[in-house]
Amino acid sequence: MKIYTKTGDAGQTSLYSGGRVSKTDVRISVCGTLDEMNCHLGAALSARPAATASTQIPILQRRLFLVGADVATAPGGRKIERVGEAHVAEIERLIDEYNARLPVHRVFVLPGGSPCGAALHIARAVCRRAEREICEAVTDQAVNPLAATFLNRLSDWLYVLARTENIESGAGEVLL
Repeated sequence: MKIYTKTGDAGQTSLYSGGRVSKTDVRISVCGTLDEMNCHLGAALSARPAATASTQIPILQRRLFLVGADVATAPGGRKIERVGEAHVAEIERLIDEYNARLPVHRVFVLPGGSPCGAALHIARAVCRRAEREICEAVTDQAVNPLAATFLNRLSDWLYVLARTENIESGAGEVLL
């Protein structure tokens, strides 16, 4: 089976729900940024993280596919699982639980630390870009606004997870 289809050679691609759109469509940009974030999470996982990140990263990678399918599926299209309040609440629970264990700083935490922690900080920054892009999609397209809320919380969770990783791994945090 060939990996290339040639169907995108004219600058069009298919949405998951069907129909073709320009590769510059904001929904396609969001999906590309989610893919990039997932790659950074994969790099973080390959850096042999400590306990918390090693269990959380695969869960997050799967959640990104849920967000991508939601963004690429028009309302009323295919019946898929959508990002919902429960997904947002779960991320909020994790943020609260793990942030309570972290030292309080009155200065900025700089990206860095362990290789996994640094990769999680990169994923966090990419998540913020995905959030900015999805906000445009929510405004201009029929995209689930809870997907934008989820990405907002996810970037916070990635920050807390990076800090947790750097402490659990013994690398420590890099402070301004």
